[in-house]
Amino acid sequence: MEKYRIIGNMTGNSMDAIDLVMTDFDGDKMTDVCVYTKPYEKNMQEKIEALRGEVFNKTRAQIEALPNFKAIHNEYIRQIADCINEMCAVNHIDKTTVDAIGFHGKTLDHNPPSKARLSKTQPYTLQIGSGQMLADLTDITVVYDFRSDFLMKGFEGAPLIPPHNAHIAATEGDGCYYNGGNTSNFALIADGVAQISADAGPFNEYTDNYVRQHTSESFDKDGMFGSKGFVCTHLLQKIFNIGRTYYETPLPKSGDPAYYHKDIIFQYIQEQNIKFEDAVRTFEYAAAYIAVQALTLVPDNIEIPSQMILFGGGWKNPIVRQSFENLLNGKDFVLPEHTAQFAKLCGRFRHLPTIKQSNFGDYMEARLLADLARYKLADKAWEIPEAMQKGQKIVCGVIAKPNPHRKSYNDCINSAAKGWQPIF
Repeated sequence: MEKYRIIGNMTGNSMDAIDLVMTDFDGDKMTDVCVYTKPYEKNMQEKIEALRGEVFNKTRAQIEALPNFKAIHNEYIRQIADCINEMCAVNHIDKTTVDAIGFHGKTLDHNPPSKARLSKTQPYTLQIGSGQMLADLTDITVVYDFRSDFLMKGFEGAPLIPPHNAHIAATEGDGCYYNGGNTSNFALIADGVAQISADAGPFNEYTDNYVRQHTSESFDKDGMFGSKGFVCTHLLQKIFNIGRTYYETPLPKSGDPAYYHKDIIFQYIQEQNIKFEDAVRTFEYAAAYIAVQALTLVPDNIEIPSQMILFGGGWKNPIVRQSFENLLNGKDFVLPEHTAQFAKLCGRFRHLPTIKQSNFGDYMEARLLADLARYKLADKAWEIPEAMQKGQKIVCGVIAKPNPHRKSYNDCINSAAKGWQPIF
């Protein structure tokens, strides 16, 4: 592949910050030029969270008709554009040297095939974010709407990161690459190829939202709250019971915050008078627990690597990381219904599991978007395992070139939003 310089942007479900990374690609050799992070203000987090509730299960036309949609969308894009412009200015980057911006958009609803089959509905996915508006505000070509191409061909549309993990494996080696973000996801990489991947379930979702509701902090930094509490086993059971349909769905699958019913869980905590620190500790244990439970669903014919390579901010919490390691080694509390499958998982490792933090970890998801953009520019298929195993090579994404004369935008919602299917 040719050489590229691309800016990757990710604003994940946690909405904690705008993350940017500028990466130079020379084939699969990746060199990060500069990075940038700007935390979201609380009012923006609240606007997006409220919008998530308003757009749930709605069509493109219904969403666009919401009185506050366009204002929130435009504010979201302008904040990202401002950050990109500032990163380039601060680092003295000549924008003419930048080939593209890889832009994910903000996921607000997700009904992939794995879930649609259970609910007997049509699959769809919803990301908001006009790539054209972002291109016009930054004067840089934008590549975006990566999920739609996969979902519209019958695949999950997430996680998108396995091929990027495989590219990194050229440096860091094969293993189970595990992301700890709002939702956790993993990819098993062997011989530099992604074998299987899936979202596991809530990771930071419960902890971050609960901490924000009850403190002035945006997350439990270094486990400062959770370290003062104890695991509440009946709360752990409640978390699993309410999400059981999703957790037990076979792989591959992709998740969404709507599946985790945090409001019901938070109400349960209040009704049961569970102490704040105990709730946080349990959420952190549940993050690790669900990540391990997902590995028990890997088909028996696929070897699970002993090396766990972690990335994403959630793994910086020592309680989560230690709980994950303990569970992989057959230690710590396991719900009665999982005793046998957790024991079987421990027996599948050739060696005792080892854990390390990825050297590419801090901006992995943002760099993923840069990687996706360069594949689109090169007209090369993004090799998601489930698509490749069915012989489908999918070049994903949409390209928007700057147009300073444009006055309105019709790409504020991705192409695979609800209602994309033709009606006969």
